[in-house]
Amino acid sequence: MSFDLGAIQQALREEGLDGWLFFDHHERDPLAYRVLGFRPPRTPTRRWYYLVRAEGEPAGLAHRIEAEMLDALPGEKRLYASWEEQTRKLAGLLAGCKRVAMQYSPRCAVPYVAMVDAGTVELVREAGVEVCSSANLVQYFEARWTKRQLETHLEAGRRVDAIRRAAFEEIGKRLRDGGVTEWDVKRFILEAFEREGMVTDHGPIVAVNENAANPHYEPTADVHREIRPGDWVLIDLWAKLREPDAVYYDITWTGYCGTAVPGAIQKVFDIVLEARDAAVNKVQAAVAAGETLHGYEVDDAAREVIRGHGYGERFIHRTGHSIGREVHGSGANMDNLETHDERRVIPWTGFSIEPGIYLEEFGVRSEVNVFVGEAEAMVTGEIQRRPVRIG
Repeated sequence: MSFDLGAIQQALREEGLDGWLFFDHHERDPLAYRVLGFRPPRTPTRRWYYLVRAEGEPAGLAHRIEAEMLDALPGEKRLYASWEEQTRKLAGLLAGCKRVAMQYSPRCAVPYVAMVDAGTVELVREAGVEVCSSANLVQYFEARWTKRQLETHLEAGRRVDAIRRAAFEEIGKRLRDGGVTEWDVKRFILEAFEREGMVTDHGPIVAVNENAANPHYEPTADVHREIRPGDWVLIDLWAKLREPDAVYYDITWTGYCGTAVPGAIQKVFDIVLEARDAAVNKVQAAVAAGETLHGYEVDDAAREVIRGHGYGERFIHRTGHSIGREVHGSGANMDNLETHDERRVIPWTGFSIEPGIYLEEFGVRSEVNVFVGEAEAMVTGEIQRRPVRIG
């Protein structure tokens, strides 16, 4: 068997669901393959369905010209050819089900889970079945780390923290030796990742002054600026070990090219750290007390601090995102701005906490990673307490 049937069935019963209906066409839903633990023998050019019931054996439905598509999975396999036969047999597959989970998110509130098209949802509803979001199920079976994944994350943290320290030192050295640009520092970090056996999907962000006010700014060979004495520098870098199933580590630090940080910048820096620490404390207190915690509540803890200081309109993104094999994972996000994320924060998951304030002249973001264990939550790497004094 390619997946833990008993564990999925137990989770379905706890969620009050009759089944979990998986669906794919042209490998549009990577979550389905990861949760079910199989690879298709070839790219599916026809639709397939696979139902895991809360009770009883699972069963699948595939097209007759791709009859082998679900052979790696347990249970009866039914076949169709015409669209009429597909509709009829899908209804038969779902017989007895009132509520099933699919990779669907109402109003696309959780885009990472919203893999099923609206037409397929309509088809299932026409069979008299209510379609519910699989978001909590996906998190339980996809977003939880293994012990080895935690180890890869912690090791990635040690390496990335060292590279981050070296990057700020390199800026200071090159300032003394004649000059440095955002692009130079980005290349320095990427070369260090390669040397240290790490990979990243894109980035890093190296942003000076007003560029730091753009949360997703990235320098390029053609578009970048020089770093000079008196400049404010933000570095956001993320990477993972070059090994299967490794988990990312993702941080943001800031520094000033000089000895005395201007008062206006220091004020905003202190507020951002207060917000970051409020969110971390919220998570740690809830986990220690065994309380249920939702992603939106963590966002509220950070956002309340920033609003209280009068910068609410300048905090323009969620407080944090799930972290996994992808830097933006499929677990709960710390979000009550971009979405109202009602997913529970569950043990053996990790995420970022990264509030920010973005003004016209500069931006400040401070990012740490948090891992939630069974009875405690921890920040997994070094924590910035004061701006880096560069040079």
